Amino acid sequence: MKIIDRRSPNHGERLAEGVGDVVIDMLVIHYTGMVPDARALDWMCDPASSVSAHYFIDEAGAVCRLVPEDRRAWHAGVSAWRGATDINSRSIGIELSNPGHEFGYRDFPQAQIDALVTLASGIVSRHPISPRNVVGHSDIALVRKIDPGERLPWHHLAAAGIGLWPGESVPNGDGDISTMLASYGYDVTHNALTDVITAFQRHFRPERFDGVADDETQARLANLLTLVAGDTAIS
Repeated sequence: MKIIDRRSPNHGERLAEGVGDVVIDMLVIHYTGMVPDARALDWMCDPASSVSAHYFIDEAGAVCRLVPEDRRAWHAGVSAWRGATDINSRSIGIELSNPGHEFGYRDFPQAQIDALVTLASGIVSRHPISPRNVVGHSDIALVRKIDPGERLPWHHLAAAGIGLWPGESVPNGDGDISTMLASYGYDVTHNALTDVITAFQRHFRPERFDGVADDETQARLANLLTLVAGDTAIS
């Protein structure tokens, strides 16, 4: 695919969290929450903003590379997933142009999703990113952020081999919801349980995200835990 270079100065060295080398084992998807495209691009390329991402995809499907993949882009902020807290050092960040919930949240155009599938497929082929570690900003910073939101077709991405989806046929979930959410990767220690459930629903049950752990929510979570059984390390 054609990628346009629009370099941002907002990046640094990737840092090892704990012992060992840095491993890029997460993909984080965002929306910009700004209009128009040029404003979001300018903001991520402004040294005063202290924010960036590795890639930006506009609504027509054009892709810009802002930060090289071997560098630490500043996109995740204070966040956590599966016990890791320096998400910027271990992830690739993709920003999708969308006004967001504050400025007229809307469906992501098919051209944009097609470009995301192509770009993300290349990323997960270059790095040891398990499907479980393909997340939204709201999954890892669930109180601060709600992007990319319930309109992102996560099921479509999963069908293309990017991330996971619980599917239509799900088992009954009969475990403790907090323990189950923590087992999947969510930070239940530092967040209210209703906020964690809402974040999970926004990703995996977008037709209802009210923070109530009803039977369907628990069943989808149980299904996902079945899919990731044996995947005990973040990478």
